[in-house]
Amino acid sequence: MKNARNSSFRDAQPGPSWLERLRISLGLRSSAEAGSAHDAIAPLDQAKRLAAALLSERGEASGAVVARELHDVLRDLGTDDRHRFHRHLAANFLPDAAALRVAAQAYLAGATAESAARLAQAADPPRQELLRRMNMATGGTSALVAMRKELTAHLRDEPALKSLDGDLKHLFASWFNRGFLELRRIDWQSPAALLDKLIAYEAVHEIQGWDDLRRRLAPDRRCFAFFHPALPGEPLIFVEVALVQGLAGAVQPLLVQDGDDDAARQRALRADTAIFYSISNCQDGLRGVSFGNFLIKQVVEELKAELPHLTRFSTLSPVPGFRRWLTATLADAGVSDAAALAELKTDGWWRDASRSEALRPWLMHQCATYLTRPVSSKPPIDPVARFHLGNGARLERINWLGNAAPRGIEESFGIMVNYLYDPGTIEANHETFAHDGAVVRSPEVDALIIARQRRESSAFVQLPG
Repeated sequence: MKNARNSSFRDAQPGPSWLERLRISLGLRSSAEAGSAHDAIAPLDQAKRLAAALLSERGEASGAVVARELHDVLRDLGTDDRHRFHRHLAANFLPDAAALRVAAQAYLAGATAESAARLAQAADPPRQELLRRMNMATGGTSALVAMRKELTAHLRDEPALKSLDGDLKHLFASWFNRGFLELRRIDWQSPAALLDKLIAYEAVHEIQGWDDLRRRLAPDRRCFAFFHPALPGEPLIFVEVALVQGLAGAVQPLLVQDGDDDAARQRALRADTAIFYSISNCQDGLRGVSFGNFLIKQVVEELKAELPHLTRFSTLSPVPGFRRWLTATLADAGVSDAAALAELKTDGWWRDASRSEALRPWLMHQCATYLTRPVSSKPPIDPVARFHLGNGARLERINWLGNAAPRGIEESFGIMVNYLYDPGTIEANHETFAHDGAVVRSPEVDALIIARQRRESSAFVQLPG
């Protein structure tokens, strides 16, 4: 009886799992499973075989299982082997050349909706389908975002990787479209792990520890972020807002630490303006996937609903390309411009009131010229300006020494800009910028250009000393 029971027990044992059978069929054995280290399959080769299996019919049938196995292998690879796998993806899984040629010829022979669809299908690289199936595994989206982050570090030196980067960006644009994003307000009661990420991800005005963060989340401040269900607890982008009276022209007063919450609540009640003073993208792997345009417009709606007494919504933005443009533009400057440039190279000029005021009219005019150039101009329009003007904002005001921190001086001689988001004119402004390339701006900005033109003479304003 005992032997019979043991025999029945053995017969009842389940056979190899589907994944085990797959591993056996692909020859995926670790050195412990193999008879010798010589028989083991190298981890990189395992990843390549799993990728091929994932794209096969059996991968279609049990994609999540194969995708999870592939991600497990990739996670254990060293940096160099992961890079080799990226090259493998970029060089292989290409469209079928013969099928693409036939589809292209059919489209040229008769440009119908059907032939266009067949051409698009033939041109779609199998690599994109492989990436879609890799996304089926739990945590697949996060792993692919991390893959693109690693990948981007090599694009300049290895242009062949750009096809893989383009496929990932194309898929992310669909997977992270506005319909999947969730807007959340972040405050001092948010989980500590999330607050810690704000400190780490802040890209415009560095957060100097927890006390500084608490000030930025005070009752007269707001912080909103977009989240995606595939990346729980990870903000994609966040914006910091100050509730103030009037149009703020300098960032340092907004960052002054103040622990009086009651006073902050009173300031919020008196505020008539919301200043968006910092917007930070958090995921390097999602670079180029736009979230900010949706974020600002939705936050405006959120603030209008919560605080109906707010009448103005504006940014306080850096001008990151201004110094480079000015230096390049005036490389062969005349005597007066050369004198101004030389003065700007001296240490601490912005701390000396007489030197600063002497430079102010000239430099403000140059910045206004830089920011109002047509979109088609070379070099390209300032990236921050392009973002906000493309969203329908108006170039409202240019602020002298709006950021006297070292980074502000280095990028734009301390100048900062207000871009005004007027809900009633956003669409018209966007159309003007998108179709005509014209920068919608206030009379105050125009005055900076005109005043300098009227004053222009052979000599620059006399600099002190």
